[in-house]
Amino acid sequence: RRMSGSNKMAVMGDGETTVKQPGALKSFLAGGAGGICLVLVGHPLDTIKVRIQTMEVVAGQKPQYSGMVDCAKQIVAKEGPTGLYKGMAAPLAGVAPMYALCFLGYGMGKKLFCDDDAFDKLKLTQIGMAGAFSSVFTTPILGPGERLKCVLQIQNNPGYTGTRYNGYKELVSGLYKEGGVRSIIRGSGATLVRDGVASFFYFSTYELLKKMWTPKGESGPSVLMTFMAGGFAGMANWAAMLPIDTVKSRFQTAPEGKYSGVLAVGREILAKDGVAGFYRGLTPVMVRAFPANAACFLGYEAAAAGLTKLGLE
Repeated sequence: RRMSGSNKMAVMGDGETTVKQPGALKSFLAGGAGGICLVLVGHPLDTIKVRIQTMEVVAGQKPQYSGMVDCAKQIVAKEGPTGLYKGMAAPLAGVAPMYALCFLGYGMGKKLFCDDDAFDKLKLTQIGMAGAFSSVFTTPILGPGERLKCVLQIQNNPGYTGTRYNGYKELVSGLYKEGGVRSIIRGSGATLVRDGVASFFYFSTYELLKKMWTPKGESGPSVLMTFMAGGFAGMANWAAMLPIDTVKSRFQTAPEGKYSGVLAVGREILAKDGVAGFYRGLTPVMVRAFPANAACFLGYEAAAAGLTKLGLE
């Protein structure tokens, strides 16, 4: 079975085929479906990633978590299996509209940055720029959402000395009292840069692999190869964004006033842990990236195929 929902093959006058890109509404709706699939599969590993990224490492002392499996065991032992799903309400509530906006932004980016033959001739820089443009649409939701999610995820870390909040309502109220709207949106600039870089590699990798794995004469790859392309695109996405994400997580979860800005966080990580400090949490990120993003693109393509059958171009 072929996954051909996101595009159709249009025949040119000389007999060649060109890829017809989906319209704005289809991109928006299918992107939302993909985002829901991504969160359900990936959130437990995201929790582990944030705990490892934000743990305090003291010279000469054994780190709190020896690795991904140890972190998961400690969370489950202390908080039960639901501990792995802490903070999922915000990404789940925000992710359908966010991924809808992401794919809508990508669709608009295609019109701004891509030539008509960009997908046929795989002009990856143009496709990547279209992908990066999607971050302009997602950051207004994702910036504050990431701030809230990260604070809730680290509250049970032994080194956490800040206020403990019971849920999002209390957290938003507390952060607003602490520093107004500025406190709630702290780190949104870093989120914009992170997602712009990541989306450049995310969409260009996906389109490259999708094209490579589409048999001649077919409109798209098989279900399995769509899954594989989405998984590898997710890994490329995170390999590019992890150093920025590490700085962002540290900045967003620090006590008010600890850092003058994201550059101060970067300097501290480099001084304390070297370059390796920026890649802390790499294993859970990569383990999560493949299945979560494979599920995302599979969900996107399946929803797009369903919308095509309903007559939506």
